[in-house]
Amino acid sequence: MDDRHHEQRTGSSARPNRQKPAVTSRRPDLAHQPDDSFLTGRRKAAQRFFHELTYPHNIHPALVPGVSVEDQRIRYRVDKAILIVVGALIVGFIIWGVLNPQQVTEVSTAALNWTMLNLGWIFNTLAVGMILFLLVIAFSFYGRIPLGLDGEKPEYSTASWAAMLFGAGIGIGIIFFGPYEPMTYYLSPRPGAYDPATVEVIKGAMAQAALHWGVSAWAIYAIVGLAVGYVSYRRGRVPLMSSILMPLIGGDSRSVPARIIDGLAIIATLFGTAASLGIGALQIARGVEVVTGWGPTGNRMALIIIVVLTIGTIISAVAGIAKGIRRLSNFNMFLAIGLALFFFVVGPTIFLINIIPGMIVQYFDTMPQMLSASMADSPEMQQFLSSWTTFYWAWWVSWSPFVGVFTAKISRGRTIRQFILGVLLIPSTIIVLAFTILGGTAIWLQRANGSIASDGTAESLPAPEEIFFVVLDQLPGAHIMAPIVIVMLAVFFITTSDSASLVNSQLSQGGKPEPNKLITAFWAVCMAGIAVVMLLVGGEDALTGLQNLITVTALPFSVVLVLMCIALVKELRSDPQTIRKSYERWALQKAIRRGIDTYGDDFTITIEPTDPRSEYATGAGVDSHAEELTNWYARTDEDGNPVPYDYATGRYLDGKDHNGDPYPDDEPDAEAGETTDDTAAEADGEDGAHAASQREDS
Repeated sequence: MDDRHHEQRTGSSARPNRQKPAVTSRRPDLAHQPDDSFLTGRRKAAQRFFHELTYPHNIHPALVPGVSVEDQRIRYRVDKAILIVVGALIVGFIIWGVLNPQQVTEVSTAALNWTMLNLGWIFNTLAVGMILFLLVIAFSFYGRIPLGLDGEKPEYSTASWAAMLFGAGIGIGIIFFGPYEPMTYYLSPRPGAYDPATVEVIKGAMAQAALHWGVSAWAIYAIVGLAVGYVSYRRGRVPLMSSILMPLIGGDSRSVPARIIDGLAIIATLFGTAASLGIGALQIARGVEVVTGWGPTGNRMALIIIVVLTIGTIISAVAGIAKGIRRLSNFNMFLAIGLALFFFVVGPTIFLINIIPGMIVQYFDTMPQMLSASMADSPEMQQFLSSWTTFYWAWWVSWSPFVGVFTAKISRGRTIRQFILGVLLIPSTIIVLAFTILGGTAIWLQRANGSIASDGTAESLPAPEEIFFVVLDQLPGAHIMAPIVIVMLAVFFITTSDSASLVNSQLSQGGKPEPNKLITAFWAVCMAGIAVVMLLVGGEDALTGLQNLITVTALPFSVVLVLMCIALVKELRSDPQTIRKSYERWALQKAIRRGIDTYGDDFTITIEPTDPRSEYATGAGVDSHAEELTNWYARTDEDGNPVPYDYATGRYLDGKDHNGDPYPDDEPDAEAGETTDDTAAEADGEDGAHAASQREDS
């Protein structure tokens, strides 16, 4: 075959047409499926043979429909380096914290103060930057790219998907911080924000809580979810944090940089989730004291609860009762909705209805001012940001691997735009409404009779784990709701620990979908141990221990999040759909200009081979053999050896599927004994077409 044939480009040319041209359109996600119905078997075979000889891996990079990780041949192994090194660090920290909590307190406090003073701006910049980055991606051309194969339908219906995102926004934090945080801002507003004596402080308190738990938090989660979903269901790589950064660090998942990144993700998840388990145990302990009438038990009861519920988590992990846990989680979601409705109906309904619209306006109106608050503003502002805003950004960074992997799993088949808008808006709306209901009820009770803070100051507020039950006690039916809340918190504890342990187990086993149960149980024990240390470090003020440890351990992973954004953009620029768009833009611009210039109003656009040196060659500016465009869709076996793959049929050409098993229809049928006439004729036709293509090539 003439070598020039390999370099022949397709060009768009304009030809005169006596009739007005018909305008047709084709869905972008089906652009890789050309209409070849007019081709004979011989021409189809010839076309396939041409692609095999011309393009890397038998297909042009613009026509690759995407690659799913589930269709890859992968041998999952326990990453002993990550398991041993990270496991040893965590176990060593737990032993240190149990034996000498005072020393851990001193070291973590010093580290926190240095981090806040010198690097706190990183978290604040991250919270703003992630929102802007996601909105730009969502409303650009990249927003049309699917988190899956071209033309693949979403795995879940829109209603089911929204419900799962709704459930992801419900957890221990809402019950713990829901009444406490708005009440704190009401009695002690952000420095320089509001006069505590004015009504505006009510909406301001709600808006400040919405800032911490709303769109900014879910933007951090969405970055990880978007990147994991794209590389797993569009690029065919395992759902590891290091897989996302392969365009920057190389393709070896067992390299030192890759293992460091996955190790940082595990550490961040352990500390972030342990914080939720710690505050959950504190609140369960206080609930037990309220229901039973026992006196204060300090942290002893919370420590016992951590041990008992962790045993429940381990049993669920080892026994493989994941379906039961999911059903329990779904049931808990309905209980949480019922709890919110209970507060709304029996609480100050009219007050809440009136405050919600004003709070929303206040939130968007003051968002720039709240996000621009700086440690350099004043010592009071530094204290406020360290205790609240920056602490929350760090906490959400530490939660991002866990929540990100979950949102990616349930969003397969969604476009990037759908994913971003759904993840940013659905859970945020639910959380903001929940905080408005719980916090608004607490503020209303305080304004009505001063029953929450005895002397009207933030210092007189009950402990964070107690304030929910103080508010609940002011409402009718409290004796019925209190035990239900305790059950809800216990279920949240188990499901959170179970899910986070599963994600950590996957990260330490190369992204294995069903990881080793004993390793999963090990990470659950580590999480419980860290939660215990946090309570010991915090002493009577448990939040201090959480803030010290979370902020410091989340800092390294915040840098990883920035690198994720860079790597994601780099891959989106070489996505098959992006390449097709560049061909489309180049071809239409050249053809339309030439058509108008040459023929005026009446012309039609045709597709025909063009000399690559021609100014009308569509692909003149694209190197379709470049490694950055072609390496990612090359198929390999479990050992990394190349395996030929036919993207037209979705089959490996060595006769084995992605699991390494023979294709069912390739096995001999002993009962049939012979091939049907139709099958034989089809086989003869394919053989004849292949022979014809070889003759034409000669």
